[in-house]
Amino acid sequence: MAHHQKGGQAVSVPTTPTDLQALANAHLWGHFSKLTPADAGGTVVIERGEGCYVWDHTGKRYLDGLAGLFTVQAGHGRHDLARAGAPQAEKLAYFPVWTYAHPTAEELATRLAALAPGDLNRVFFTTGGGEAVETAWKLARQYHVMRGDTGRYKVISRDLAYHGTTLGALTITGLDGIKDVFAPMLSDAGIKVPNTNSYRYEDTSAEALLVSADAIEAAIIEAGPETVAAVFLEPVQNSGGCFTAPKGYFARVREICDRHGVLLVSDEVICAFGRLGAWFGSDRLGYQPDMITMAKGLTSGYAPLGGVLVSDRIAGAFLDADEAFLHGITFGGHPVSCAVALANLDLIEREGLNDRVLGNELLFRKTLEQLLDLPIVGEVRGMGYFYGIELVKDTTTKETFGPEESDRLLRDILTPKLIAEGLLCRADDRGEPVIQLSPPLIAGPEEFEEITRMIRIALLDAMDAMGR
Repeated sequence: MAHHQKGGQAVSVPTTPTDLQALANAHLWGHFSKLTPADAGGTVVIERGEGCYVWDHTGKRYLDGLAGLFTVQAGHGRHDLARAGAPQAEKLAYFPVWTYAHPTAEELATRLAALAPGDLNRVFFTTGGGEAVETAWKLARQYHVMRGDTGRYKVISRDLAYHGTTLGALTITGLDGIKDVFAPMLSDAGIKVPNTNSYRYEDTSAEALLVSADAIEAAIIEAGPETVAAVFLEPVQNSGGCFTAPKGYFARVREICDRHGVLLVSDEVICAFGRLGAWFGSDRLGYQPDMITMAKGLTSGYAPLGGVLVSDRIAGAFLDADEAFLHGITFGGHPVSCAVALANLDLIEREGLNDRVLGNELLFRKTLEQLLDLPIVGEVRGMGYFYGIELVKDTTTKETFGPEESDRLLRDILTPKLIAEGLLCRADDRGEPVIQLSPPLIAGPEEFEEITRMIRIALLDAMDAMGR
């Protein structure tokens, strides 16, 4: 038991496993978490990690099937990444990129511009993904204002899509369940269109699958093209369960945006830096955005950093007008975080993690598809190292679970069972019930089999509990 001072009084800080859990329950406000412990066992306190695994405060080992939160590309416990920040902290621990610059931010921006597709040659640094989305929207709005299109402020995004929780990013997000309590959002700025989930489509012809792309044009026309600033899309949509897009979708969206003078933003906070087997998901899927938002895998989670890659066309408008972008973030482009990011990019390149993902993605998918023999598994979808398993009541009719059934299935049964088995992943009810997987990029066949085995055990237990 350690002791600290508060108001002149000695305060005991727990150090035993039981006490650590009590400390979490008493003082830590978890993100998207109730203040009451999730179950009788309380909060899982993760103490250390190595490779694809983490250990909790009791010594129990878990396979990290979500890479923390779609973040730890290089795996846990990488000494090379841990050591990358110390020399920079000793030399220059902090300086802003407001008016000034520092070499580490310059080097990282140059490196990212070289990796990015097309003319995305400028980088505005943030500290995370939500800030990156917020930045991209503000950048789009000021860009249009400087060009005389002062009425362009609206953003189009897809149903169920998650783009962040700051008020602007939340306006773009397509999840009413996390928005309603904060209503009203930013006026009528957020417009929702159908996503690309085709699991229940009756007509799966190529043209029918592109209806969701055409819906974007319909939304632009209905809103008035002169009011729309940007379209925000993920290469693979996270929320709802790893929705991929049909062939030709992004090309058509690009054409639609160009036709109406709307900017296309590729939200790659999750999908960049190897998650889909490429530096950027848009590059792998063959479309050219005007901006890319990024975070998470940029540093493999070893330091907080995000940013927006910006096209020469957008930057050119600011250069021509000799105007500043009226936006800034204290810790954006933090020297230590930039140093870690550079080391992380070196590691991804040196260890061939993009090629590793491309080489293993089919095996990963096929291993997960072994679960399709269970009457509760409707579909396995995704790409790279990013997959969703949709759960259904009936695989023939594709009938889904009702809200109360879904809540019981995911929160009361699957989540505690998966934790008990030793698998950390996401049992997600944002849309239809799904299990999401996004392991570190160093994972391979052994981890795929282990993930699938533990999910099977949990699903069999869930089927029994649900009377299936």
